[in-house]
Amino acid sequence: MKLELIATATFGLEAVVKREIEDLGFKIIKSEDAKITFSGDERAIVKSNLWLRCADRVLLKMGEFEALEFEALFQQTKALPWEQWIPPDGKFTVSGTSVKSKLHSVPACQSIVKKAIVEKLKEIYGIEHFQESGAEYPVKVAILKDRVTLTIDTSGAGLQKRG
Repeated sequence: MKLELIATATFGLEAVVKREIEDLGFKIIKSEDAKITFSGDERAIVKSNLWLRCADRVLLKMGEFEALEFEALFQQTKALPWEQWIPPDGKFTVSGTSVKSKLHSVPACQSIVKKAIVEKLKEIYGIEHFQESGAEYPVKVAILKDRVTLTIDTSGAGLQKRG
């Protein structure tokens, strides 16, 4: 399965992280300020978390779309395949940012994304209440100029905190 992954980096280290990703054998899709988007499979998640030395985190890109109102954010978030990554007992928190966007209330956006994911998982798993007692799947919603990017953080405590 082809996945889009994002390696976040400190400003100024993008070229170094890009080189590390290429050295691991992954194809660069896009390089921007503080993040490098690349493609790989499930093994790329593990390999990049183990071997990237200058990246801060590795994020699994779930989707990217334009949202000018909360209903669009809800519907397009719900349409994504969350069940492929979050099991019925999965614990998921939603954090977010919004810059120069019509949807500028970050707490409202976080709440809507959480609700959309719960509704999707309720449909798929056929359960009404989520215990959220299993592994953690931190979801991030980043909105920049009305463009929403939804990701799942695969790194846990940050790559710079490794022993």
